[in-house]
Parts: sequence; C-alpha cells; structure tokens
Amino acid sequence: MRRRPRIGVALGGGAARGWSHIGVLEALAERGIVPDVVAGTSIGALVGGAFAAGQLERLHRWVETLRWQDVVGYLDPAFNGGLIGGRRLFEFFRRHFEDRPIEALERPFGATATDIESGREVWLREGSLLEAVRASIALPGLFTPLARDGRLLVDGGLVDPVPVSLCRALGADLVIAVDLNADLMRRPPQRPAAEGDDEEEGETGRLRALLRLGAEELRRRLQREDGPSLIDVVLRSIHIMQYRITRSRMAGDPPDLLLAPRVGGIALMEFHRAAEAVAAGREAVDRAGAAIADLLRP
Repeated sequence: MRRRPRIGVALGGGAARGWSHIGVLEALAERGIVPDVVAGTSIGALVGGAFAAGQLERLHRWVETLRWQDVVGYLDPAFNGGLIGGRRLFEFFRRHFEDRPIEALERPFGATATDIESGREVWLREGSLLEAVRASIALPGLFTPLARDGRLLVDGGLVDPVPVSLCRALGADLVIAVDLNADLMRRPPQRPAAEGDDEEEGETGRLRALLRLGAEELRRRLQREDGPSLIDVVLRSIHIMQYRITRSRMAGDPPDLLLAPRVGGIALMEFHRAAEAVAAGREAVDRAGAAIADLLRP
C-alpha cells in the first residue's frame, strides 16, 4: 500500500497579520487536513508552535480578547537593541501556556531566526519552544535580539519569510505555505478609527503609544512633518524587503500549495484585530478549496 504523504505547513511572518494562521489551521482541520509537520517564521513560529504543542485553541481564545490597550501593556520599552524587550509578553506566555522542549512536541516543529552577526539563517529545532519563538519574532529595531548558543538571533523573516525549505527538511512530502506578504504591496495598511486611538492614524500613531516615557526629543524626531515619519519609512521598507525575499525564496523552492490571506489592511502592531485576521485565514482556505482537493487526491 502507498504511504500517505506527510503534509507540512510553512507559516510565514507578518506580525499582527499572523493571527490569520489560526484561521488557516482551523479551516484545514475542518476539511480533515491536520498537518504532520509545522515550520514557522516570526508570528508563524508563535502560531505554529502553539499548534504543534496542542495549544492552538487556547491561543485563539486569548487573541480574541485582546484590545489595543492590552497589546501596549504586554510590550515593555527597552531601547537596548530594540524598542521592545519582550519580557512581559513572554512572562505571560510562560504563565498561561506550557513551555515544552521542541523535541517533545506532538509533531515535528521548527522556527527560523537570523544570526545578526553573520547574516546566516538559523533553524531552531530543539530546546525551549518559547525561546525559539522569542528568537524568531525579534523584528530588528522593535524587539531586542535573543542571545542563544553564542549567537545573537533576530527575526527569521530577514532571510526566509515563509520557511518552505525548513518544512521539507523536517520531513514534509507536501508543503502548504501561508504567505502574509502577498497583499502588502497592493494595499497599504489602513484601519478604521477606534475609540481611544491616537489622533494620528496608522502605525506611527500606534507605536507612538509605546514611546510615552517623557522622551520629548524622541517624540519630536518621530513626528511627521513634510514627509513620511521615521517609523513609516522603516515599516514600509520592511514590507518591501519581506515581499521581495519571499518571492525570491519561493522561486527557488516553491511550495506545493500557496495560501495568501488578504490581510494587507492590517498594520504591523494591530494585534487586537484578531477576528478579522482569523476570518481572512479561513477565507484563504475556502478560496483554495479545489486546489487543496487536487493536491491531496490519491
């Protein structure tokens, strides 16, 4: 008898847009497709790690409760290699989610990170799950790097925004990739006005809330005047970089199926918009229904 192919999912990076991975995994499960292998970059490592540890439902319940004020509360200003230290957020995860060795998870899992000194891609396939996730989400300039095994690690999206190659290395025969960057260059991030938001809209207004520490000089430098602000330029540059790297990497190692949730309207730090992102992930699976059926047909 022919062996059933091992199905892997490669979950890409994209900050708050990554909650759409939850919708993708849930919609696939409803179709009877439970991945055997999981690889993740950045927010994809967080959601993929929760799935591999059997804690996806708990993660979903938590993200549904997030408000913007909660997001700000989890982010501790650092100004030491990044604006955000990440200590508060990962203390929360340690209290509410089980941290297990990656080797002991229910299915093979790996996260990508980048060695900031050598520029090399690093595959994290053993040791603490939360530590691997923390390294993978360390977006340069925002989160401080993580020191591990003598290396300083930052976000894996710098080298591989959608980790198809890692997914195959973990044993996947068929790879379903989820790209959160495909929609970025067509639609600049926009959001509806919400009560209590900063007067300035967009990501600059959001991140400004993290910087209310009395540093008036820093506030002045981030202030938009005749052109785009510093944060606008940095974040848009990151979008372009990830879009181009994703296209290049997948041209060399294409997945068997590519899902592209329409999440370009969700900005980098809008983690409180989980319901929209999850729904977009489900819609991406629905749109690809025929392709999924063809992929899995004996």
